[in-house]
Amino acid sequence: MGTFYISCQVANIAHPKKEVPLSKLLVDTGSEYTWIPEKDLAKIHILPQKKDMAFVMANGQHITRSVGYALLRSGEFETVDEVVFAQPGDLSLLGARTLEGFAVVVDPRKKKLVAAGPLPVAPATHKEVLLSCTIF
Repeated sequence: MGTFYISCQVANIAHPKKEVPLSKLLVDTGSEYTWIPEKDLAKIHILPQKKDMAFVMANGQHITRSVGYALLRSGEFETVDEVVFAQPGDLSLLGARTLEGFAVVVDPRKKKLVAAGPLPVAPATHKEVLLSCTIF
């Protein structure tokens, strides 16, 4: 799959008007998390909520980083997700969890995000609904 970049806005969940534009995030389906430069998260007062989370880099190196919560937007797509506080030298990445939250698929030929369409759901039968509502 070819690589490509997208632009994105990152906002503070508590204050959505506090946002910072990011012009170049690498779309990386191999990265679980989205990585945003710490300096950009600090500008909009996003604070670390989880410290010293362990990550394994593509080269096998083990590192730790802090993680916080952010609102992410790109075009018509929007989601709330955990984001890694990227340090100098780290790549800025749009990871698989954010892609899933956007409900998109990656079109590698056109190098863009495409709406995935209706989300699958497991239907419950009438009997299952009744059983789940039974009080014991």
